[in-house]
Amino acid sequence: AIEREEAAKMWMVSPPSGIFQYIKKLFLTEQAGRAQAVDFLRKNVANSISMANLLMGLSSILCSLNGLYHYACWLVLIGFLLDLADGAIARQLNACSALGAKLDDFADFTTFGLATTLLLQAHGILDGVLAIVYVLAVFTRLCFFSSGIPFMYRGLPCPYGASVLASTYLLTGGNLVVLRIIAMVMILFMVDQGFYPHDKVLESQAWKKVVYAGGVVVVFFSAFPTASLYYLLWSISYILFPTALWSQKA
Repeated sequence: AIEREEAAKMWMVSPPSGIFQYIKKLFLTEQAGRAQAVDFLRKNVANSISMANLLMGLSSILCSLNGLYHYACWLVLIGFLLDLADGAIARQLNACSALGAKLDDFADFTTFGLATTLLLQAHGILDGVLAIVYVLAVFTRLCFFSSGIPFMYRGLPCPYGASVLASTYLLTGGNLVVLRIIAMVMILFMVDQGFYPHDKVLESQAWKKVVYAGGVVVVFFSAFPTASLYYLLWSISYILFPTALWSQKA
């Protein structure tokens, strides 16, 4: 018994080196795990925003299929805000990736192509042809957006066309004649060979960030259809004065 007590005392005074190594290994493993978790979050924050944009598009489609066009329009406009944010956050966190680009394109096609087209409420052959052409214009725009010039797009980015259509629907109370005319105009802008600056609103001058913040605030007044006038003016200013107002040098 005395020998066991002495051995226990010796162990407490000088525990085996393996205990220290085990604790050290456990601590380092936890640190590595935390680092991996932080790195995973950093790489996927922007992807999460793209997924949120996709969710807005799918929800808008569901609302349109159930005749809830007011909600469908605002979901498209929220997707517009999310689309402007995901790229900026990816670049700020140095988390741009091929997966992120594919997610962004798929979300854009869903929200600004399919969901926006349903706002046209195609009931006849001509209406159906217009809807198909609009979707194809968005698809073409997403596939061939590269202009070969840094910080420039070729053809109107589809989120702005969708913003104009959704805002117009809300402001006109769903006037389908006006909406279809505007859809045809947006198709021409999207397939046009004109140049538009990269809309890095959150990475540019302070006033552009204020415009974006205003868009976020306006969402909370979505019960009032006239609130969408903010998005209409924002989008039209980009379409008509892309370089003068919205280029990074402006």
